[in-house]
Amino acid sequence: MAFLRNTLLAATLATVGTTVAALVLGERENGDPAAPLNATSHIVWGDEAASQDGFSTEYTLVGAALNATAMVGWAALQELFVGRWARRGSPARAAVAGAATSAVAYATDYHVVPERLTPGFEKRLSPASLALMYGVLALTLAVGVRKGRR
Repeated sequence: MAFLRNTLLAATLATVGTTVAALVLGERENGDPAAPLNATSHIVWGDEAASQDGFSTEYTLVGAALNATAMVGWAALQELFVGRWARRGSPARAAVAGAATSAVAYATDYHVVPERLTPGFEKRLSPASLALMYGVLALTLAVGVRKGRR
């Protein structure tokens, strides 16, 4: 039960953090906050999703749901491999756990899975903003694992 609770806590924080970051960065870079989330829905709808602007059920909500699903996966991976270790000792351990999990997420997202399964943010955000997205992921996973129960 603690595994599920801890995973969902970290996943919730990571989902909120990365979604807000995507919206802010989308507005800044594209003049459209929904653009990065729409691009994420390319997993379901194909490449045309990356060119969609504006909020929609078809693209934005599907993209947000896919992002949330990924956050559950990364939070579960973190909890499984380093959760207990990260909650012991100083907050630096949680920071290391979050950073390591985020690094694995990036490597998997852009160097392991086929292009159709990439997050899609890269289709509408600059490399600097993409790096910021993974920084937000690291930070929110670190806070989540730190707040988890032993």
